[in-house]
Amino acid sequence: MRVLFIGDIIGKAGVFCVKSALNGIKKERNIDFVIANADGVTGGFGLGKNHSAYLRKLGVEVLTGGECIYYKKDMAAHIGLAPYILRPANYPHGNPGRGWRVYHAGEKKIAVICLLGQSGYSRVHLSNPYTFLPEIVSRIRQDTQTIILDYHACTTAEKYAMFYAADGLVSAVAGTHGKVLTADAQVFPRGTAAICGCGRTGSLNSVGGLDKEVEIRKFLTQIPERSKDAWDTLELQGVIFDINDDGRAAGIETLRHPVTELPHDRDRQSNED
Repeated sequence: MRVLFIGDIIGKAGVFCVKSALNGIKKERNIDFVIANADGVTGGFGLGKNHSAYLRKLGVEVLTGGECIYYKKDMAAHIGLAPYILRPANYPHGNPGRGWRVYHAGEKKIAVICLLGQSGYSRVHLSNPYTFLPEIVSRIRQDTQTIILDYHACTTAEKYAMFYAADGLVSAVAGTHGKVLTADAQVFPRGTAAICGCGRTGSLNSVGGLDKEVEIRKFLTQIPERSKDAWDTLELQGVIFDINDDGRAAGIETLRHPVTELPHDRDRQSNED
């Protein structure tokens, strides 16, 4: 199975990149299943109901979240009705939504897990992802050996700790949150492919996909200000995992797909919620 994991989609520019490039990439690269991190889709922070439905229509089978998953108020009510959206599995018991699920990819099955790291997230208090993972995997393996983990974490040290802990448990670990495509893609000794950063989909000439002038002012003044989408130098970034039938990774490669066109209404779109 060939799985495309799209790096953090940021703002309407990121959604536009998916709209422009995903169908062509799927055909050219023989992609069987598409996952994307969507924690920054709506305004750069969180995921709104309308954006989630639109990305689903564009061909993304699973949308994963992170610490911003409930930032948009319509998501708490919507996520339980949308099995294609995953919030971190180590959120408190009883939270709306789900943290993992088994999906169909043609005649095969694939499981996707979302976990949030422990360092740097002062606004949320989560269960230990390292103790959660083996429990989830033991349940999933009753249905499939192909398991993709989105590990949404701040530090490279914590991501590498998870890579080694997950080696042999899952097929692949996609590191998200950093919004940078890193150069460390590798297959670990027990057959788990992993990368620290799957990149970002949206503007490269920006601060994490957002307007650089606004983000600079926030650091200079410490005054809260609404972030704005950036539209300079668009690119869809991600990682392609090749998974054998036994659930072990056969390969991993990074993907950078420039998007040269721009929508005519980008100025209007960038000021919307």
